[in-house]
Amino acid sequence: MGLPCGTYNYSYAKDMAILRTKTHWALFIALLILVFTAPLYCDNYLLGVANLMGITLIAAVGLNILLGYCGQLSIGHAGFIAVGAYTAAVLTGTFELPFLVGLICAGLMAGLVGLFFGIPSLKVKGFYLGIATIAAQFIIIWFINHLSITGGFTGIAVPYASIGGFVFDTEASQFYLIMTIAVLCVFFAKNLARTRIGRAFVAIRDNDLAAEVMGINLFYYKLLAFFIGCFLAGIAGSLLAHWIGFMNAEQFSISESILYIGMVIIGGMGSALGPILGVIFIRLLQQGMMFIAPMLESAFPALPAGFASGIAPMLFGVVIVLFLVLEPRGLSHRWMLFKASYRLWPFSY
Repeated sequence: MGLPCGTYNYSYAKDMAILRTKTHWALFIALLILVFTAPLYCDNYLLGVANLMGITLIAAVGLNILLGYCGQLSIGHAGFIAVGAYTAAVLTGTFELPFLVGLICAGLMAGLVGLFFGIPSLKVKGFYLGIATIAAQFIIIWFINHLSITGGFTGIAVPYASIGGFVFDTEASQFYLIMTIAVLCVFFAKNLARTRIGRAFVAIRDNDLAAEVMGINLFYYKLLAFFIGCFLAGIAGSLLAHWIGFMNAEQFSISESILYIGMVIIGGMGSALGPILGVIFIRLLQQGMMFIAPMLESAFPALPAGFASGIAPMLFGVVIVLFLVLEPRGLSHRWMLFKASYRLWPFSY
């Protein structure tokens, strides 16, 4: 957060703190109270949308670390989410291991798979790396569909998450679990960007040749970015599996991977606020189209079959193009400009 006029940091520790003023702390506490009291005044539908946003946010934060901070393009993020989802499903459903064990193993398994498919980043980058990660998407889904332990094309049932005998079997209880992990992941990413690792990621993103000349180990940091990004994708996949209750490979299509890239672009790459704004914008857009499509079909019966339902992906594509042209730095940059203009408004005449 930016500091108001006349407020200064007098120590390195205060300068590195995320929340620096009493106003920051008050706004942060108010936001937490607003979020975690949502089950008291929201119905199951709104809680379900919030749960989906929380799970999506965790995966988007991982992709933002990989793409936004380190500059490594991944178009197979949904495949890594699938690795985490099926790892948790097998461990907790088939082998009846505790939820927390399945959660951590899901993240580790997705991270290890991400390490394997991140090896091409040492030789290629940009569009060519994107092609390599697309291959990861199809390879992962192929293995899921052809392994008997994953249920193959049929799918696999997943039990509710439980910790210490408490079962998260309602939207409200799952909301607290998902949002707690989502908040922790956002703070982890925010702090990571301010460490030596985060600065190395940014240096590689801006100019990997200059970073290597400065002594940054490209092999280590690129693979570390893939591991961290895919680890968070695996965590999101585990939560998704326990939230839905049934996994099928069709839930992790290439369009889902492109959707995550769109969220990071629209929200603003390389910022902690970007994934939050991108996830909220895209998920609300999807929910809005779910209401608009039936209205269009009833209002215009002469439209071809499936035309209204196909508006959502078309609109999503148009939104991405508009953001790339008009606001390439995303909603987070627009928010920073709004805050700056608001603070300087009395002195703009």
